[in-house]
Amino acid sequence: MNPTKQSKNEVDPWVRKTLLFRQWEQIRTEIETHKWYESERAGYDIGWERAAVDWMIRYGWRIRRFRISR
Repeated sequence: MNPTKQSKNEVDPWVRKTLLFRQWEQIRTEIETHKWYESERAGYDIGWERAAVDWMIRYGWRIRRFRISR
């Protein structure tokens, strides 16, 4: 596939089947939910980067423990 013709949001079907992609999708969904709750609590949109960093500090240990125990 020609990379110049593929849009940024398109992902090859074989990539979607990988464990790494599925795990990232779960993490991204959790961060988006966290962003929504924290933005509601703050009274303004805290932004993706702040939400992602805050989520990793608070809940990222679950990922590290899962990867170590495998």
